[in-house]
Amino acid sequence: FSDWDDIPPSSALEVISEEEAVQIIAEPLLPLQSSTLRDYVDHSETLTKLVHLGVDLSQVEKRQKAGQLLLTLDFEKDVKKILLFLKDVGVEDNQLGPFLTKNPYILGEDLEALETRVAYLKSKKFGKSEIAQMVSRAPYLLLFSVERLDNRLGFFKNELGLSVKKTKDLVIRLPRLLTGKIEPVKENLQVCQIELGFQHNEIQQIVCKTPKILTASKKRLKQTFDYLHNIMGIPHHMLTRFPQVFNSKLLRIRERHMFLAFLGRAQYDPAQPSYISLDQLVSLPDEVFCTEIAKASMQDFENFLKTL
Repeated sequence: FSDWDDIPPSSALEVISEEEAVQIIAEPLLPLQSSTLRDYVDHSETLTKLVHLGVDLSQVEKRQKAGQLLLTLDFEKDVKKILLFLKDVGVEDNQLGPFLTKNPYILGEDLEALETRVAYLKSKKFGKSEIAQMVSRAPYLLLFSVERLDNRLGFFKNELGLSVKKTKDLVIRLPRLLTGKIEPVKENLQVCQIELGFQHNEIQQIVCKTPKILTASKKRLKQTFDYLHNIMGIPHHMLTRFPQVFNSKLLRIRERHMFLAFLGRAQYDPAQPSYISLDQLVSLPDEVFCTEIAKASMQDFENFLKTL
């Protein structure tokens, strides 16, 4: 979902020039002209230890100002306490390297501010393992202020008319909803309601079952809906029951539907004896789909696909 990238908040990007960075770690003299963090590793205990932890410096230096930030930090004074904090939050030892590769900025954050944000999540009745899961899956989560997190939870609760519990379940399953841009989410909700014609209560059910719909590409959503509804004749209430179908590739849906139609088996009405659910249509592996649903061999399916 390219239009749905986590954006680190600006406070984490403390601007610091190369010269300042070099002065702070004045001895031994650093290779000044270097464009890669690798060249600094021998001179910096902090970088050496981060590499041992599994931090990928080649990825870190692609992130704006992250390289300079790391060069200003003292491992014992600045980094250690953040590592202990992350472990306490529930980030596993073997995940610390990958986590800091994605979010090096957290090493420059104020520890108290980080603890306040975790305390806020606990006050909202998120359990320890749920917070650990959210932080691991959305590494930028703890860079955001309590106000921001509160506004975001409020947005999903009010916009979708969800209970507190359902709002929590939603962001536990897709914590990027708290860190990504809100505009694409609003647009997708509009698309579901206005262009695809789902009722408010249907959208609630769809989002709770398949949160990814909120961040999916609008174009893909529309194309998939158009095929399912207008070509295959699936009514809204059936799509509401099996919204995971929207996570499937349209090509897969189309190929399987056309094969079933060719065999005279494309029956998606639950009132009929030969009913095939959308779940069976998309989630089964090809082998099982052929033998159990299409009552045909893989060879038949492959031969059919060549005719398309």
